Amino acid sequence: MIADPGHPLTIRTAGEALRSGRITSVQLVSELQAAADRLDERLGTWIVRFDGQALARAEQADAELQRGDDLGPLHGIPLGIKDILATDEGPTTAQSLVLDPHWGDQGDGPVLRRLRAAGAVIMGKTTTMEFAIGRPDVSMPFPLPRCPWDTDRWTGGSSSGTGNGVASGQILGGLGTDTGGSVRLPAAYNGITGHKPTFGLVPKSGCVPLGLSYDHIGPMARTAWDCAAMLTVMAGADPSDRTTVARPAEDYTAALGQGLDGLTIGVIANDHITNGSAESTMAVFDEAVARLAAGGAEVRPVELPLYGEISTAAFLALEAEAFAWHRRNLIERWSDYGRPTRLTIAQGALLNAGDLVQIERVRQVARIRILELLAEEGIDLLVGPTTGYGATPFTGADPAAIATASLHTPAWNTTGFPAVSVPMGFDGDGLPLGLQIIGRPFADGPVLAAADAYQRLTDWHLATPPNHR
Repeated sequence: MIADPGHPLTIRTAGEALRSGRITSVQLVSELQAAADRLDERLGTWIVRFDGQALARAEQADAELQRGDDLGPLHGIPLGIKDILATDEGPTTAQSLVLDPHWGDQGDGPVLRRLRAAGAVIMGKTTTMEFAIGRPDVSMPFPLPRCPWDTDRWTGGSSSGTGNGVASGQILGGLGTDTGGSVRLPAAYNGITGHKPTFGLVPKSGCVPLGLSYDHIGPMARTAWDCAAMLTVMAGADPSDRTTVARPAEDYTAALGQGLDGLTIGVIANDHITNGSAESTMAVFDEAVARLAAGGAEVRPVELPLYGEISTAAFLALEAEAFAWHRRNLIERWSDYGRPTRLTIAQGALLNAGDLVQIERVRQVARIRILELLAEEGIDLLVGPTTGYGATPFTGADPAAIATASLHTPAWNTTGFPAVSVPMGFDGDGLPLGLQIIGRPFADGPVLAAADAYQRLTDWHLATPPNHR
């Protein structure tokens, strides 16, 4: 074993080992492929693996590093790609029978091209929920992703396989997409770190759309440092995506390693959070806030304006935007969709143009009022629990526990603000819980720096599940 199971490899530690000569990329990739051989059948991590291509790229990375051609922190690092993103190697299914098989013929989008240029090794396509909006559905002919902490529970979605793949040691990082929380929910359920960048920071071209004005592509890995290293490569405008914003290149790892001194952190105190969370979750959250304060931050409760409205707006508008993309297929191929998917998307037909205009008004007013509040109160960052509960059981659970009231992520898709989920402890069932850290638009660096500071004060992110490696 390259790493003791009690001390999991991260992108950072693996990179140090590669450069010191203690391991090679071929050894690393081979070990993770062996872990996938052991674990995939019971965890449902992979749609397709690119074993031959990954080993070939690892050999190339080893040769490059040996001759001194170092492409950066991701050079020789194995990553997984959510199967809603097109790749050169193979098909994109979006875990659905409906998607045109030729859709993925476009090959790599800009984010994939950037990761490859940075030397990353693409291990394969990870499982998702159908079109990133469905729920676990045993009637569909695709793997059922399971939580490595308790395989009778869901891994969270929709970036399911990337989440449980990182947690179980089959990959060191990977890509997810986040329209209402689909990076941060599986990050919380699996006990890893997941970052939703500011809307417009990372191009979405080459990704099957769900809600075009809510979609984000984000990094998932064990630590905030790892996510920062990935974001450094992923960020930047691209002409293929008109929603991207031209900004100076930034090394998001450069600001890490600092403390929390001088930061004022607002603790979201809206009833929407407390009413949608278990008492055990709030107790763990209170401990996380206390740790932030002990680390030097000033913490204070804050009531956010229109918080419930912007959370609801995300659920409504993404259904309407999804319906616009799926309308023809819903008419012609209704039964080919999984039942949870078609019923969710079809609800978008119930919204009219006036509803959508009103939602856009709420989005803009909320952005302005929240930013004004942060400025008036001198608040640098916001924190709250990522979800109200640990991983959802496949049977016997209230559907509301999967979404709506207990999911504290959609508001930040509505505003487009950056948000990261980091592990903050465990509930009474031994399931991981996530701490969500939110910042102003394009303050991804400070958000990740605070997450990194918290992870240097705690070791929750290094805990490994029973189904690990």
